[in-house]
Amino acid sequence: MIRITSGKGFHLKFPNGYTASVQFGPGNYCDNYASGLRWGETEAGNMGSSTVEVAAFGPEGDLVPIPEASDTVQGYVPTSKLLEFLDWVATL
Repeated sequence: MIRITSGKGFHLKFPNGYTASVQFGPGNYCDNYASGLRWGETEAGNMGSSTVEVAAFGPEGDLVPIPEASDTVQGYVPTSKLLEFLDWVATL
């Protein structure tokens, strides 16, 4: 299942019960972090970014540590690495 999150990213839930969060709007750790827009402004819905902020949630909604980040959130991930992250979450 996929759903839009606050107009600035998405959550993708996999059959294993884990969810990947991909965010790239104002305030997220990505190219748009300091864009000058605030959360919820309609202009943010048209933004693009070459980097994203990612996180993974377990089946019970708990944040999962990301090995490469040594944390539960990883920012400024190049979009060229996004598929690797999604594949990692899908195989947890």
